[in-house]
Amino acid sequence: MKYLVTGGAGYVGSVVAQHLLEAGHEVTVLDNLSTGFRTGVPAGAAFIEGDIRDAAKWLDASYHGVLHFAAFSQVGESVVKPEKYWDNNVAGTLALLGAMREAGVRTLVFSSTAATYGEPEQVPITESAPTRPTNPYGASKLAVDHMITSEANAHGLAAVSLRYFNVAGAYGAYGERHDPESHLIPLVLQVAQGRRDAISVYGDDYPTPDGTCVRDYIHVADLADAHLLALTAARPGEHLICNLGNGNGFSVREVIETVREVTGHPIPEVVAPRRGGDPAVLVAAADTAREKLGWNPTRAELAGIVADAWEFAQQLSKED
Repeated sequence: MKYLVTGGAGYVGSVVAQHLLEAGHEVTVLDNLSTGFRTGVPAGAAFIEGDIRDAAKWLDASYHGVLHFAAFSQVGESVVKPEKYWDNNVAGTLALLGAMREAGVRTLVFSSTAATYGEPEQVPITESAPTRPTNPYGASKLAVDHMITSEANAHGLAAVSLRYFNVAGAYGAYGERHDPESHLIPLVLQVAQGRRDAISVYGDDYPTPDGTCVRDYIHVADLADAHLLALTAARPGEHLICNLGNGNGFSVREVIETVREVTGHPIPEVVAPRRGGDPAVLVAAADTAREKLGWNPTRAELAGIVADAWEFAQQLSKED
């Protein structure tokens, strides 16, 4: 099979592209490299440096489907630059859907987010939970999910949206390197590397066992497995939405302590005020993914996730 991976030079997209290649598929990566890296494109994948708005230039009937990761994803930035998120995430995807329709490409797997739910009324969060995003990033992803549902209903698109929270870990040469970095595990690893003096703990008085926020972490390779399974599960005229999670949450302090154990480095921490809009616990229920996709995460141990991320971080340091 031949697949187009938009945003395939980024963190999750690169790992999924590599998994597709290992499964024997032909892969083309489309990425404008605004946040991705040319070195993130797996060997064996064709590469097009371009924008998803121009996908019609390259997409044709030889493709069996599209896996769509080309989105801006910084929550804080989306609050101060909402127009950037509406333009790329929504308008860009609308153009991509049009290009797919024109080319007769009728299968889509979309990298959505559990940020579409906002602050949950109960956890674990199921797909039936109210969608009330608290920032333009989550709102833009929810808008795309609505667009995909309309496309499936009106034009027979076979689509699966995968909603997940915190992706972590690495897969061989492909891992997390955002600039600026905002995710907890790579930030704590920067402290272990001496690139950061301490890690900030935003609030230690939440109603959780150790007072810090609890989040659902999923290994990027488990996430990639779900995307490949979604290609098989997609059905014409249907838009399936699945949450992805490991079923367990880990607190900020559990993450920090695990990094200490894995790296052998002391990790100074500084307690800072709570950040607005940070719920105490965010954990996704993955029952639908297990039932509809046949997906079961096999790398759910936090120590293993951190160890893979640490190996990748050290590898990057050698290259710098």
